[in-house]
Amino acid sequence: MAKHYYSPIADYGLIGDCHAAALVSRAGSIDWCCLPRFDSGSCFGRLLDRERGGHFELTPDDRGGPSSRDYLEDTLVLSTTFRAGGGEAVATDCFLGPPAAERADERRRLLRVIEGGRGAVAFSVRIAPRFDYGQLHPWIRHHGRNTHSAIAGDDGLLLWSDAELVDAGDELRAHFTVRPGERVRLLASFLRPEDIDDGDWEHPDPAELDEALEATVGFWREWTGNLGVEGDDAPGLLRSALVLKALSYAPTGAIVAAPTTSLPEGPKGGRTWDYRYSWIRDSVMAARSLARLGCEGEADAFRRFIERSAAGRAGDLRILYGVGGEQRLREAPLDDLEGWRGIGPVRTGNDAAEQTQLDACGHLVIQSWYWHRRGNAPDDDYWRFLVEIVESVVERWRLPDAGIWEWRGEPRHFVHSKAMCWAALDRGLALAEECMRKAPERRWRNARDEIGEAIESEGYDRERGVFVQAFGVPDLDAALLRLPTTGIVDWQDERMLRTTDAIQEQLGWQGLLRRHRSDDGIEGGEGAFLACSFWLATALAHQERRQEARVAFDRTMTAANGLGLFPEQYDPEAGEMLGNFPQTLTHLSHVEAALALGEQAGGGAEAAPGKWEDQPLSAPAGRLAPPARRR
Repeated sequence: MAKHYYSPIADYGLIGDCHAAALVSRAGSIDWCCLPRFDSGSCFGRLLDRERGGHFELTPDDRGGPSSRDYLEDTLVLSTTFRAGGGEAVATDCFLGPPAAERADERRRLLRVIEGGRGAVAFSVRIAPRFDYGQLHPWIRHHGRNTHSAIAGDDGLLLWSDAELVDAGDELRAHFTVRPGERVRLLASFLRPEDIDDGDWEHPDPAELDEALEATVGFWREWTGNLGVEGDDAPGLLRSALVLKALSYAPTGAIVAAPTTSLPEGPKGGRTWDYRYSWIRDSVMAARSLARLGCEGEADAFRRFIERSAAGRAGDLRILYGVGGEQRLREAPLDDLEGWRGIGPVRTGNDAAEQTQLDACGHLVIQSWYWHRRGNAPDDDYWRFLVEIVESVVERWRLPDAGIWEWRGEPRHFVHSKAMCWAALDRGLALAEECMRKAPERRWRNARDEIGEAIESEGYDRERGVFVQAFGVPDLDAALLRLPTTGIVDWQDERMLRTTDAIQEQLGWQGLLRRHRSDDGIEGGEGAFLACSFWLATALAHQERRQEARVAFDRTMTAANGLGLFPEQYDPEAGEMLGNFPQTLTHLSHVEAALALGEQAGGGAEAAPGKWEDQPLSAPAGRLAPPARRR
């Protein structure tokens, strides 16, 4: 399939309800939707296979006119204005909410409303479900009152419109015209086939759907109204916050890394991963970003999710989980799907779940530290869990690991991973002291100091005066920009200043940053990594290099699409998005950078006073000692 048949990633907008998500193209087609959960099989998957994937298409018959789109203010409700044939109509797309938290409630409702604005606009609709990643064609049945069902396997959709839907074999079609003030509604509701057969549902009522749409708009606006952010960068920050909220799973508190799988990180294939799961690292950082904006409930929900998923035992801790806490996420190819623009393979599951990534423990203890500083001391059960986590760091910190980038080559002694182990011990000691809890403090302190000494002797290049990617490896790595967030070194330490400059020089790419230039054991190149580009802006802001920070931030902002959504990566030469979309790590890093600019330079974005007190991670006795100055 020629690549021009696939819409660019930047053409898509996100809608969701904190259970599932869909991507809507600029042309009006839902090309990606997994129901009833983020990690379920797709029912509309044209994003990954133009012919077999399935879609829910809404297009004006006259396609020559321009269209524009935006979210309704402070919501995740998408509005697209179509101008065709001298007329104008607006399509409003959303998942109806507010999101229910009950695990048993799988009835996701995807609503599309087309309203005439000026003149007459004719539309055509094609609803072509293809369940289980395009493997199963549906059995479509008519249930009266313009209601149809589509079922296959254990998946089912109830499909309704107040326009006439016509059965066209394995899809439904409709054709209608809207004039000023007229509305046509299209509803796709997920139900299990047995519930459809049992008749455990009611035919939709147009007035009730209009009320549900208004309630959904109200839900999102009430949520964003509690954020209280201010400053020039506030609109973009609110959009990132909405994305992070949408990618959280309401029943458990899990946060997915992205709602998609297998969007390629480069043009040659191989780097295609399934990100529809909850990584400890990404989720802790996302929860903290939301907490800094006043959304403490999301931070606590994820903390409890991890505690439950690991069954309270550090030995059972994994680096990622299914959104319900599932641990068996074996990676497998879907050979029948060609992939976006023919770039494969398409995968489900993620074998990174089996890797050793030592930074996860540090993230959990840091999260607990911040939760404590907000007035929530760990109870007896959670303290035992934390002690086990810190003890596991004492036992394992000397091991090589796969690191933050999930290295698929030989494990290395990554400096970032070691610093996160240091942070787990340092914050564990601080928690024990401030909460007056028993802990093997001498052992923890000794291990912390040993890690610091190891980083000083093996993770720091004295000739160049910079930190390096891994022990015995001279390469640079953008993850080193996060060392000050662990507390092991200050932002303005001369070593960090030199490391920041060296990373810009060696990993910079037209104003953005690559992750690294090392051979990570995976074929094919990749784009600039947008989270790293925001980390650079954050580091420069904390180093009081305000103008440089603003330049780095603004350059990274240009990689968003017109809706303010960021992918994982970006090709600055082609001007194209790459990787899974929208990406939690990029959006949370955008929040961090915007707040850093606001705090350090003014005129950025600031959390409302009293929403968050960002306590520094520092323990002077355990930090890396400044190097002796050379004569």
